[in-house]
Amino acid sequence: MNSNTYSIHAKSALFMLLVFTAIAPAIAAETTPSKQLQYWADKAGSQANSDRGKIFFNSTHGKEWSCSSCHGNPPTSPGKHASTSKAIDPLAPSANPDALTDSARTDKWFRRNCNDVLGRECLPQEKADVLSYLISIKK
Repeated sequence: MNSNTYSIHAKSALFMLLVFTAIAPAIAAETTPSKQLQYWADKAGSQANSDRGKIFFNSTHGKEWSCSSCHGNPPTSPGKHASTSKAIDPLAPSANPDALTDSARTDKWFRRNCNDVLGRECLPQEKADVLSYLISIKK
């Protein structure tokens, strides 16, 4: 490899690094909590209700855990997984601007956590109500 080839590869690598650095924040924040709320309310076919979401979030639904078991009540401070003690970032967007800004991540955790709390996946109305509650919380 001569010095010109090396220089072209170095410039290409630098260019790719700059492109990735510029778009990475956009990838991480591909949605907003409000857009996700609207998505699930549309799926449910009715408006979300933050009061119902608060009750849902803090109830055990016949199992040992509630959402607040790991995320706290209110979820404006770091939480801790009830079983593994793994630290969990605050869930309320007012306390954590990165919360609920990645739809794939939100879907993944709704699926896992609803199964832990309910023993099934949450219904679209339940997701909309919980998102409405989380968005309504002021720090």
